[in-house]
Amino acid sequence: MQKLTNKEEEIMHILWKLKKAFVKEVMTEITEEQPHYNTLSTIIRNLEEKGYVNHNAFGNTHQYFPIVSIEDYRKGFMSTAIDNYFNSSYKNMVTFFAKEEKISAAELREILSMIEQKQ
Repeated sequence: MQKLTNKEEEIMHILWKLKKAFVKEVMTEITEEQPHYNTLSTIIRNLEEKGYVNHNAFGNTHQYFPIVSIEDYRKGFMSTAIDNYFNSSYKNMVTFFAKEEKISAAELREILSMIEQKQ
């Protein structure tokens, strides 16, 4: 999977939410700094070239839909982040979040319980 820009990722989240949408429908979902219609259309076409979305043609307009699921994207994104920022170590990642107080002891016990139940 090719890496997405922040704006492309924002558009993908909208398409995952809407399931299928015309550019105008995507535009209405953007809450901050709406791009020009042509700019948004270009971003969506770039997502299509990268293999993230496809479209159905209705005359001169296109209705876009995601062909990469959010779950598949999440797996790829997290694998890359763990490799790049935590030396491919899930332990290092969890330690980071614990030190930053982003995860509680209760949540860690819950995760440990899930791991133990799979064995």
